Amino acid sequence: MARSGRLRSGAAAKLKRWRKGHSSDCNPETRQHRLAARSRFYSRPAEKSNLTVDAVKLHNELQSGSPRLERPSDSAQLRMEEDDTGEAATEKSSGTFLSGLSDCTNVTFSKVQRFWESNSAAHKEICAVLAAVTEVIRSRGGKETETEYFAALMTTLEAVESPESLAAVAYLLNLVLKRVPSPVLIKKFSDASKAFMSIISLQACSSSTSALRWVLSCLATLLRKQDLAAWSYPVTLQVYHGLLSFCVHTKPKVRKAAQYGVCSVLRGSEFMFGDAAPEHHPAAPSTAKFCVQEIEKSGGTKEATTTLHILTLLRDLLPCFPAAVVKTCCETLLRVMTLSHVLVTACAMQAFHSLFSAQASVACLPAELNAQIITALYDYVPSTSDLQPLLTWLSTMERAHINLGRLQKDLCWAHLPRLFSAAMNCFLSPHSQVVSAAAQTLETLLSECVAPHVDDLGTVSASAPAPATYLCKMFRSVEEGLTYRFHAAWDEVLRVLEVFFETCGKQCHPIMRKCLRSLCDLRLSPHFPYTAEVDQAVGAAVSAMGPEVLLEAVPLEIDGKEETLDFPRSWLLPVLRDYVQGARLGFFTSYFLPLAATLKSRAMEFTQAGKSMEAKIYDTLQWQVWTLLPGFCTHPTDVLGSFKGLARTLGMAISERPDLRPTVCQALRTLINKGCETDAEKAEVGRFAKNFLPILFNVYSQSEEDGGSSAQRRSVLDTVRAYLTITDPQMVCGFLQKASEKLTSPESSEFARHSILDLVVAMAPYADEQALGSLYRTIQPSLQSKERSMQKKAYRVLEEVCAAPHAPCQAFVHSHLQDLQTTLLESLKSAASPAKRPRLKCLFHIVKQLSAEHEPFVTALVPEVILCTKEVSVGARKNAFVLLVEMGHAFIRFGPTPQEGMQRFLLLIYAGLTGSVTMISCTVLALNRLFFEFKDHLELSVVEQLLQNVCLLLASRTRDVVKAALGFLKVTLLLVDTKLLAKHVQAMLEAVGNLSDDMRRHFRMKLRNLFTKFIRKFGFELVKGLLPTEYHKVLVNIRKAEARSRKQRALRQAAVDTDEEEAPPAQPRGDSFEEILADSEDEEEEEEERQRSKEWRKQARQKGQAWLKEGEEDEPLNFLDPNVSQRVLATKPGPKRSRGVSHDFQVSEDGRLIIHEEEDEVDNDEAKGADEEMADVLQDVGLRSKKSQKRRFREEQDDEEAEAGTYSQYRPGGSGIHRQLGKEPAFGAEYRSKKGKGDVKKKGQLDPYAYIPLNRAKLNRRKRAKMQGQFKGLMKGAQRGAKAGRRNRLKAQRP
Repeated sequence: MARSGRLRSGAAAKLKRWRKGHSSDCNPETRQHRLAARSRFYSRPAEKSNLTVDAVKLHNELQSGSPRLERPSDSAQLRMEEDDTGEAATEKSSGTFLSGLSDCTNVTFSKVQRFWESNSAAHKEICAVLAAVTEVIRSRGGKETETEYFAALMTTLEAVESPESLAAVAYLLNLVLKRVPSPVLIKKFSDASKAFMSIISLQACSSSTSALRWVLSCLATLLRKQDLAAWSYPVTLQVYHGLLSFCVHTKPKVRKAAQYGVCSVLRGSEFMFGDAAPEHHPAAPSTAKFCVQEIEKSGGTKEATTTLHILTLLRDLLPCFPAAVVKTCCETLLRVMTLSHVLVTACAMQAFHSLFSAQASVACLPAELNAQIITALYDYVPSTSDLQPLLTWLSTMERAHINLGRLQKDLCWAHLPRLFSAAMNCFLSPHSQVVSAAAQTLETLLSECVAPHVDDLGTVSASAPAPATYLCKMFRSVEEGLTYRFHAAWDEVLRVLEVFFETCGKQCHPIMRKCLRSLCDLRLSPHFPYTAEVDQAVGAAVSAMGPEVLLEAVPLEIDGKEETLDFPRSWLLPVLRDYVQGARLGFFTSYFLPLAATLKSRAMEFTQAGKSMEAKIYDTLQWQVWTLLPGFCTHPTDVLGSFKGLARTLGMAISERPDLRPTVCQALRTLINKGCETDAEKAEVGRFAKNFLPILFNVYSQSEEDGGSSAQRRSVLDTVRAYLTITDPQMVCGFLQKASEKLTSPESSEFARHSILDLVVAMAPYADEQALGSLYRTIQPSLQSKERSMQKKAYRVLEEVCAAPHAPCQAFVHSHLQDLQTTLLESLKSAASPAKRPRLKCLFHIVKQLSAEHEPFVTALVPEVILCTKEVSVGARKNAFVLLVEMGHAFIRFGPTPQEGMQRFLLLIYAGLTGSVTMISCTVLALNRLFFEFKDHLELSVVEQLLQNVCLLLASRTRDVVKAALGFLKVTLLLVDTKLLAKHVQAMLEAVGNLSDDMRRHFRMKLRNLFTKFIRKFGFELVKGLLPTEYHKVLVNIRKAEARSRKQRALRQAAVDTDEEEAPPAQPRGDSFEEILADSEDEEEEEEERQRSKEWRKQARQKGQAWLKEGEEDEPLNFLDPNVSQRVLATKPGPKRSRGVSHDFQVSEDGRLIIHEEEDEVDNDEAKGADEEMADVLQDVGLRSKKSQKRRFREEQDDEEAEAGTYSQYRPGGSGIHRQLGKEPAFGAEYRSKKGKGDVKKKGQLDPYAYIPLNRAKLNRRKRAKMQGQFKGLMKGAQRGAKAGRRNRLKAQRP
């Protein structure tokens, strides 16, 4: 035996060592098979063994594959639930005994296929019965229909005797009965029900419940298939009552099956869905009578188990009962709730909630009964300190009122004030969940019960009659929440008020003015913590009521004549700016414009007096007033009457006030896009285009030296574009003609010509065909201009004309199509690099409209498009790929078939492989994108030819060519099917393996990524065998990284899954000798486990208990008080414990907080899957730009706007020169190590914080001494360091 290597120093203490005799403690805790085998080995069985010769013979037959219907071992447990999967076999056998059933043609039994390889004897019994029945049907020439299986299984059901076989037959019957035709079951109801009832009577007291469960399910299916006439016979009701009696069975599975069957009969009978369906099932009254009798029979007992079972049944059945029966059941529920049994009360409340949520018809729940139940439930309001019952009560009352509003609106509104008052009392609860639930209840009631009908009320005042009176009472209840008594819940009260303002503010503003004043006064109170919530509530009032009503209730108190500079209500201006809409433009003209003028004149006075601070304050206020204008232009109500009075002022502000120019331009754009909803309004605003557009043109033509900043010029150009949408086309043509004249005028400066071209780009789509022809002749020389900016803007004009959807533009393109082709081909040689992007986009729109006779033109474009795939501009590259794809679609259009068209197009592309190095790399990129887009139109031979050519290109000495070829392989791995790709794997990997050392080093990350994809697709061993030895180290590293990633992902997922789970109860101790020895090792730990187990059992016992709250202070508890039920609590009363501070940090297994540093990269939760691979491929085919090395491609409109001026789009971010300079350093960053992870000590500063992880196991008495010694060593080390430091300082101080 070889000698093991030595561990490094200090490693021994970190290793986990087994205690003597415990080397197998890592084995699984579930040892039931080993324990059973051990008990059989050491002792004889106490009772008669089931291991007989017949049982061994049956076992051998089952394993050999001969299906026979015999009784299996009695020791097998019948587990036929869908969730049971059985214990996994240690070793798969060579064949199963049911291999002959794989050709079963009936899909009903497809579920049974799961049992074929199960180790459960019950599952094998099912398969054996099915095999036998199938053989019988086939031997008699049957077609294996559901009816034949039904008849055969019913015959088998009467013949079998053993409980296991009976359960198997019943299970199969349960499957097939659901698909048997209804007439068959109606005709055979008597025989089938008699057989089922006899089995039920025999199995009722049996210890095995499987057969009984499935027979009950069969009986329910049989009853559900009967027609309405069958329910008039007493025998049908008798059979149904037999099923109903098992709803209170002591066995949970039997009871669940019976309850599910009863619900399916009452709610899912086939005749309930027909045209002549009755309002309720004929068996519903007798079912309700049974439930009431069972509750009255057992309702007064202490445990009330039967009552809980019936309440669970009623929760599903109450919506199915008729109104008279529902009333009786509800009265019974209310009587049971008086017992103050916590679980009974909760179940009864759930039954009521289910009744209201089902939105039953009037025949089931009339409005009057709904209202009576609501009134009765006020006697069962839980205490405000009782969390769960109060939440249930609020939810039930919410659904009750919503259902009542659906049935009768007036009656619902009459009951709402009382609920609002009760819900506001819940705001005083110490539980935050109750406060949130109460607020949510009020908001839901306002939106679902009040909002749909509030428009019918008109204006609501305090003296208005009902139903407006109810609305006043509701608002007063919520308004009372602003008193100091509710200060702890003010945030939720303000949220409810916000919804109230949104819902009813338009009609109820007279009764809300006092509340608005209270809100404003409350916001001005010192240290008020909910200013944001107040702003939102007041903003909701502004949106609903309008600014006029708000300013009448709460004046702005700003008039320009103030003696002090406090302005206590200046906070209203930002609120008005953010929330005003649907207001009158006339109000802004009459109120805010004079105010802004006064404030501006006051600021100028202070400026002349040399008081710069006061001048700045008033100047800011007048600017804030002007910022209200875009809000007033959002859906205004008086555009036709008020805009003409405002237009002159806006024009003067644009031309004379550069500081207001962006705001006014934004207001105009908002008015055009969101304010002009009718043709008359558009005509009214468009009427002033002759005034606004010249002003905007002049402002845009101003250079930055004249006061026109780049941001303002962009805003002006946006406004021009918006105004042109509602301008008369003849007027646009006039402006376009003047612009063309200035463009050709020698007196125009270069800046002026660029500005005019920008305006022409905006106006061109709205001109007529004649004007476009003139414009085309004007800009045609600029297409070959040596001045790059002019050439680019000329192409932009052409692009806008070709892309415009308007009829004149389309007509111009069709009439000048040949001329456009000639011009674009002639200007190819003189096209500058900045003009490539608009030129390619223009070609894209032209190619879209070409037909087969224009194929030579498309062919001539191929070299240019291929070379542009590696253009410097990101936009040009993107447009090149888009044009390339459109050319492919054009060739498919040209025909004669898509495959032949693509073949001709690819032959044109292949020519680029014979060109220069740049042309070859561009061609591979183009082929990459075409393969990605048109893979469905390429034949297999074409794909194989492409792949072979690309593999040959991998031998190139040029990095660009190899890079493009590697990208093509990556796309191929993702798109091509594995079976088709398998025969080319060797050639691909050999080509990659033959790369030179320089290429391998340069593309090491790309190769690693490619190898990862190969391994995921074809496996590690195959890839390793086909690559040279020098790649093996990389492959092994990839395999380890993949395994590590999978393991970490599984651990993270397991941590997430177990994060919220509670600790399970202690497992019972074993009785074996080894377990007793193991348990005696640590007495202290056993005591702790026993204490925890005792606490858990105590909690389980207390789950159904209730507590009685004593009287307040010294007042005795009055049991005759009608509200005494509120004293019965489901939550133990006591002092409220303070909750721990909630942090969002993860916690490790030993209790330490896991805090990620800000600069650390966070790993993704999942390995690179199909989505990330697709993102990687999209980057290679030109659909997505580089993530970190290249900036994102901006939208074309934004890009053009940036060209108009010098407005910078740059935002810092990244590393190096692109780092964020103004970033605040992270807390504790001064201690961070520059060479590694963790913190370091700094001279002259405090030590970085450290802590010792807490471990509950260290509290053990025997381990306490070790911990103390550890801390002693820690302290001694610190003391030695301090002494050494002191000595060094003394030495340094000596002369």
